[in-house]
Amino acid sequence: MSLSFKNRIALHYMVATAIIMAVAVGTVYFVVKETVYKNLDDDLSFEALKHTGEIELVGDSIQIINRDEWEEREHRELQVNPVFIQIIDKEGNFMAKSPNLKEEKLSFRRQNPFGGHFNETLNDRAIRQIQLPIEKNGKIKGFIIVAMSLESSNMVLFNLKNVMIISYVLLLAGLYFISRYLAGRSIIPVRNITETTKRITKNNLNERVVLPQNKDELYDLSFSINELLQRIENAIERKRQFTSDASHELRTPLSTLKGTLEVLIRKPRERSEYEDKIKFSLTEIDRMTATIEQLLLLARLDVNSRTVDQSLVPLPNIIEDILSRHKKAILQKELSLEFHDWGSIENMVPLYYTNLILDNIIGNAVKYSKNGTTVRITIEQIASKIVCKVQDEGIGIKKEDLKNLFNHFFRSDALNHKSISGNGLGLSIAKKAADAINAKILVQSEYGNGTTFTIQF
Repeated sequence: MSLSFKNRIALHYMVATAIIMAVAVGTVYFVVKETVYKNLDDDLSFEALKHTGEIELVGDSIQIINRDEWEEREHRELQVNPVFIQIIDKEGNFMAKSPNLKEEKLSFRRQNPFGGHFNETLNDRAIRQIQLPIEKNGKIKGFIIVAMSLESSNMVLFNLKNVMIISYVLLLAGLYFISRYLAGRSIIPVRNITETTKRITKNNLNERVVLPQNKDELYDLSFSINELLQRIENAIERKRQFTSDASHELRTPLSTLKGTLEVLIRKPRERSEYEDKIKFSLTEIDRMTATIEQLLLLARLDVNSRTVDQSLVPLPNIIEDILSRHKKAILQKELSLEFHDWGSIENMVPLYYTNLILDNIIGNAVKYSKNGTTVRITIEQIASKIVCKVQDEGIGIKKEDLKNLFNHFFRSDALNHKSISGNGLGLSIAKKAADAINAKILVQSEYGNGTTFTIQF
């Protein structure tokens, strides 16, 4: 049987409640039944003890004291619930009975010699009996059997059972429809989630699920779905950005290569001209290769792959390796280096991401420094953070450009610095790498007087 989620909730709730109600109704019924039987048994015990005092033992014979008065009192009293009395000897032979028994006799149970209460029938009508032994000198001489009608009690119990069964069925039916209605209201946020997700396509990823007012499980589900949609949107946006960036950056060098080669084949030329054009084309190819590698690196950083080496190494070792890679450019520009490690403990940082951050920042410091100036690098421990500063005395950055510094392909005042190579991806890579290890990059710059980058690990 296939049921909707709403009906399954209602059914499960109804089944659980039905079990609890069945236990409660059964308990009430059996408590009432036991109470009715106990009251009847108390009355029987009282009557049996009372009439036991009205008999005497003469040898092996059991006789009723003032039998005529007993029969006359029975006719004189109004009995709503008549009491039937019978006396027998120890062998079960009849000896005496109350007049209201007429020709009938009460049942005797030989298996209950020490008495007890039990149900029987009298003239096809239900009665309740008590059978008590009559003893003399520790020996049983006979039994007194007292009975009362059980029909009224059974009728009460029968009516009670019918009322409980009918009420039980009606309550369950009403409970099902009520719980179904409440379940329908409870899953309204689920319907909203379904409708919202159906409307979302790859061209409409900015829509979000409306969060419920109550911060419950459905709120958490809606919030998680919104976060998932945001991650999907970010992934698709990164894919679009990568495609756009790649096409933008590769279009120009490809056009240049095409134009150069077209000019080259228009007519025969000198060997030196061919060599110049080929060298120029190789330079453009190298620039495209570097751009592609940086774009792929940005894509990997966006994915934040877990396969990246997360081994920790001392920060000074990384800086020394980076400086050795830029040694040629440092010597060409006759730059002075000041490197101070003020850390009181060994400064351990993730090798891969730290190398990406500092290689780009130190590389920019060397690239944009004026000839004969100084590049200062310091490491210090501030509270629980490792702080590295890279300061140059270069061309600086305009204040209005600082907010765009980490955007893809952004270069501050690029037209005035055409001689400085670059594609504007280095600081984007540094920012992505910093985000991957929860590091922060702060920038202070004065246009024309240099820039200071502060990295907090």
